[in-house]
Formats: sequence, structure tokens, C-alpha cells
Amino acid sequence: MNGMYLNVLGFLGCTLVIVFSGTRLAKYGDKIADLTGWGKAWVGLILMASVTSLPELMTGISSVTIIDSPDLAAGDVFGSCVFNLLILSFIDVRIQKPLTSLVKTSHLFAGLFGIILLALSGFAIMMSDTIPNLLWISPFSLLLIVVYLFAIYGIYQFDKSSETNHGEQNKAELKKVITAYILNALLVIGAAILLPFFGEQISVQTGLGNSFFGTLFLAASTSLPELVVSIAAIRMGAFDLLVGNLFGSNIFNILILALDDIFYTKGSLFAILKKDHLDSVLIVIIMTAIVGLGLMIKPTKKFWRLSFDTLIILFLYIGLIVVLFVKK
Repeated sequence: MNGMYLNVLGFLGCTLVIVFSGTRLAKYGDKIADLTGWGKAWVGLILMASVTSLPELMTGISSVTIIDSPDLAAGDVFGSCVFNLLILSFIDVRIQKPLTSLVKTSHLFAGLFGIILLALSGFAIMMSDTIPNLLWISPFSLLLIVVYLFAIYGIYQFDKSSETNHGEQNKAELKKVITAYILNALLVIGAAILLPFFGEQISVQTGLGNSFFGTLFLAASTSLPELVVSIAAIRMGAFDLLVGNLFGSNIFNILILALDDIFYTKGSLFAILKKDHLDSVLIVIIMTAIVGLGLMIKPTKKFWRLSFDTLIILFLYIGLIVVLFVKK
């Protein structure tokens, strides 16, 4: 029992470090954008999304290389995608008007690419037994990387006409911000490497499966930076940055799955994954489509402090957790 307490404390400690340093990474990343004159939309999609998804990246790599748990890595990736969209429900409760009525419809572009990447990852799991590998890597992983790069280029071209804030460069201040950025990144990396070790021990000692634990607890922990950044964005009234960061994080998360496959040298990662992950893939696709409908319809009313889209997202999340718990 003492071992259980130590693992829980270790898990909570790593989570606190990720939240503390991960949110500061986003802060310094945004400051770097101001000092270098990069566009805010581009920062939200690339820098902010990759920064807040850094815990998922390191957790996934350590899960497949250190503790040999592909299902924990996949559960974290898909669970983080689910949790990122659930954040929209958390945010919608805190504001008076429906969230999707306050942001640009152009976020649909990123959402559609997210659906494509999710669908490809689902096909990779379903068809892993019939598609030959390239060395130990699934061809779907290479396809996911290509589609991700195309998505980033396409979204950049799509947002090219948006106004860019060209900040005045201050080399001394920029150097200071980059140093702080790197220090916090190292803290996040260290905590994220240890996090799946404690998660694996807890899942074994409690009898919870890696798919269930990774999708619920581990994903919620590594997605906390997105949650805190989203709350900060509300206070600034930066709703487009908020939605762009969450969609961008989901796109980056699927790239992480492809990278996990490359680091997992025992064979194709997708061939080993449990089919239970397909439940999460399907739910995320539906959630993203529901958000897309909200972006197009621009709802004006709320039900129990939630608009129709964020309310459906909440119900879908609860349903997924129940299904995964029953299957564990």
C-alpha cells in the first residue's frame, strides 16, 4: 500500500510540474512571438499547440521506449484529443454567450484536417494486420506525418491574409525569454518522462487497464496546460487563440502517435494497440464535427449554461468514459 501512495504522490507531483512549467512555456512562447513579429494565428497553431502538447510528446516516447506500454501512449494521445475538446465545454460554462458564436468560422479548416488525421489513425489500427511495414514502421505513420505537414502548410496559406503584428525585436529581452522558455521546457520533459512510469504502476495496482487509465487520468494530466492556457485566454478575450490552440493541439497529438511508432522499434505500434482505442477515435471525430456545426450555425442560446454543441461534447465524453470503464 505504501508503494501505491508513493506512486500516486509521484503522479501528482509530475502533474503539478507539468501544469506549472507547461503554462509558463505558453506564456514565454507568446512573448517570443511578440518580440519576433510572428503572427498570432501562426503562434496559436504551431508554437502554442506544440508547447502545450509537449507533455503528450514526452509521455508517449517514454511510454514506448522505457516502460514498453504502447496502449498507455495511444490512450494518452486519443484521450488528450477528447479532453482538449471537453475544455470547450468548461470554457462555455464560464462565458455568457456560446463560445462558437464568438470565434471565426475559419477554424473549420483546422478541424477538418484533424478529422482526416484521426480517421487515418483509426484505419491504421484496423488495417495493421494486412498492411506490410516499412522496416518496423507502419506506412500509416509516414502518411500521418505527410498529412500533418500538408495541414500546417495549408492552414498557414489559409491564414496568410490575416493581419500580422510585427513586434519590435529586443535582443536582450528575447534572449531572456528564450532562456526561461528552455528552462521550463526541461522541467516539463523531465516530469513527462516520469509520468507514464507512475501511471503504469497505478494502472496495475488498481486493476485499471492502460487504455482506460491513459484515456482518463494520464490524458487529463498532460492536457492541463491546454486548460490553464484556455482559462488565461478567456481573461484576455482571446477566444480565437483558445480554439486555435485546442484544434492545433489535436493535430499535433496525431503527429505524436506517428512519432511514437517510429520510436517503438519492436514492430508497428498500431499492430499492438487494442481495438478499444477506436472508440476514442470515433468520439473525437464526432466531437470535432459537432464543433464544426457550432462554428457554422453560430448558436445564440444556451441550455443549462451550455450551448447545444458543448452540451453534446460533454455527454459524449461521459459516454466514452463509461464505455472504456466497462471494457477495461
